[in-house]
Amino acid sequence: MGANLVKFGRDTARDVRVVARGWRWGRRPQVPRSAEPYVIPKETSVFPTRWARTPAAIAVREVLLKGGLNAVMRFEVNPQVSGLDSLTKLHGPAVIVANHSSHLDTPLVLCTLPDAMRRKTAVAAAADYFFDTWWRATASAIMFNTFPIERRGGKLSQTPGDLLEDGWNVVVFPEGTRSPDGWMERFRMGAAYIAVEHGVPVIPVGIKGSFAAMPRGRGWPVPGRPTVAVRYGDPLYPAEGESPRDFAPRISAAVSALLDEEATTWWEARRRVASGTSPSQSGPDAARWRRVWESTTPVKPATSKPRAWK
Repeated sequence: MGANLVKFGRDTARDVRVVARGWRWGRRPQVPRSAEPYVIPKETSVFPTRWARTPAAIAVREVLLKGGLNAVMRFEVNPQVSGLDSLTKLHGPAVIVANHSSHLDTPLVLCTLPDAMRRKTAVAAAADYFFDTWWRATASAIMFNTFPIERRGGKLSQTPGDLLEDGWNVVVFPEGTRSPDGWMERFRMGAAYIAVEHGVPVIPVGIKGSFAAMPRGRGWPVPGRPTVAVRYGDPLYPAEGESPRDFAPRISAAVSALLDEEATTWWEARRRVASGTSPSQSGPDAARWRRVWESTTPVKPATSKPRAWK
């Protein structure tokens, strides 16, 4: 009798897993896009997020971030935060730009920003991923103060400029999506365009270890409380007459230098920047397994005491 119950339990668990894999959780089509018949695209409505920046929503978000998510993050990963003194050089809103390889990146940035700055920070999120269903859009807007931005077809939402003019900081991940192997992808020009168009500085952020802690495909960080480093750099200002096409490589180079600094030392990284020999953060030209293996090298211990995660 006991053996039959165990077998029944195993069969039931297997059936639940099969159903979960095949269940249509959202409105995303199950047929590959290349196999779908051509239809004229429907005009989609923009999910409103202004309500997420009201005083009541900000208060709720502070409780969720500082009380709930912050405690979970501290339990699951070991954060090392440095370079926050660079933020004291700001005298207005800025575009915060970081490399992107994990769903941990957004909470890592928001939870490490100073409280006053975090309360005035919004996050650009892919409209086709975070805003494809009302419940996902609502949850991300209230939790991370996200707003939709179209990453296909080169379109840009008007919201980033409106937010900057209202005094809000804007977090942008210029790669457009999470890295598949932990290495930096090509930076698109959206962040540079926003900064040049509105005359605001860019704060580069290098995040190292988040891919190893929670790679693409995982819904929760790996066990063992892996170390994740978040390093902020000095503000970058567009030069007089500088185009977004010229400014974008400077942003990418600044983030790369921060990742190099995290892997070595500040002095070594600065020397390489001065001599133009900073190593590429796009990873080795090798098989994917080797690239993943290299990108998941544990983050080195901090040489100086990092800022405590509050």
